[in-house]
Amino acid sequence: MRYVDEYRAPEQVMQLVAHLQQRARLLPHTAARPLRIMEVCGGHTHAIFKFGLDQLLPENIEFIHGPGCPVCVLPMGRIDACIEIASRPGVIFCTFGDAMRVPGKNGSLLQAKARGADVRIVYSPMDALRLAQQNPQREVVFFGLGFETTMPATALTLRQARERNVDNFYFFCQHITLLPTLRSLLDQPENGIDAFLAPGHVSMVIGTEAYGFIASDYHRPLVVAGFEPLDLLQGAVMLVEQTIAQRSDVENQYRRVVPDEGNPLAQAAMADVFRPRMATANGAASGVISDSGVQLTPAYQRFDAEAHFRPAPQRVCDDPRARCGEVLTGRCKPHQCPLFASTCNPQSAFGALMVSSEGACAAPVSISQSGK
Repeated sequence: MRYVDEYRAPEQVMQLVAHLQQRARLLPHTAARPLRIMEVCGGHTHAIFKFGLDQLLPENIEFIHGPGCPVCVLPMGRIDACIEIASRPGVIFCTFGDAMRVPGKNGSLLQAKARGADVRIVYSPMDALRLAQQNPQREVVFFGLGFETTMPATALTLRQARERNVDNFYFFCQHITLLPTLRSLLDQPENGIDAFLAPGHVSMVIGTEAYGFIASDYHRPLVVAGFEPLDLLQGAVMLVEQTIAQRSDVENQYRRVVPDEGNPLAQAAMADVFRPRMATANGAASGVISDSGVQLTPAYQRFDAEAHFRPAPQRVCDDPRARCGEVLTGRCKPHQCPLFASTCNPQSAFGALMVSSEGACAAPVSISQSGK
């Protein structure tokens, strides 16, 4: 397939791997303390495992997996609040498919559906808005989650709901923003992150200039990269070159898709509809990603599902055996968790990281099981 196959061509991949091996010899890092590159995108994580890129790296370079999968940073208490709302009479609760199996203390949305709740999978927030217009006697709730990749679609849908005066449509907000997430990671002592591969899809919206503080304030190299093997390997080479030269810059490998200024129209829509929500339950399940959540601006407050339904506050403590938070922040590998692929598996997920196909725990297990 044109525009895809050329970024997966085995001969070019192996040439780039050989070049990476050669340049890695100039790094001050060793096998005992490798250059630790964090990919902050579930799509990157999935591609790394799918194509076995982690197995092709020199021994002194290592990929670590960050909190870039929106489903993976869902706190259990937020799922329980969704289940409470979805279980009320007259409610149609709409969500993306990946969120259906994320476990809360009181089960998952899929289990709530089996118990009789009207929970429906949609493919865009506009699907949920259409349901609200088609069912004026019902209250329709859209569970909005994800980083800046999905926020513009939610913002435009809420604009449409306001313009059309749809008064039975509500929005449960679990959107989080990437930049405070990265800042929170870097503010942790001994975080062990040497460089970043930044997500292509989020960067299409926010641009590359937004990452400047990572280079200037934290002195970490960052490369925005695409999702194919050659994209990721070239991104790794660019980070190695920066490290050899002792530079900390923001570079754009994914120029065929990502403009440096991002998408100004999408940014304007988000600014109109969302504002920061400081240190709330919107943070990740790991409890380390603070100040990354958003809430509706006053002009859109009437669509706030939590304000309308007022679900009981949910505070759920993570099982001490699970190491989800450490995996999310790159402090341990999935296989180092005692529950990995045993108690916690894709068929019976113990945590959100094992639910999404882009999760750092689910990706290696599901790809291994599929034989791909």
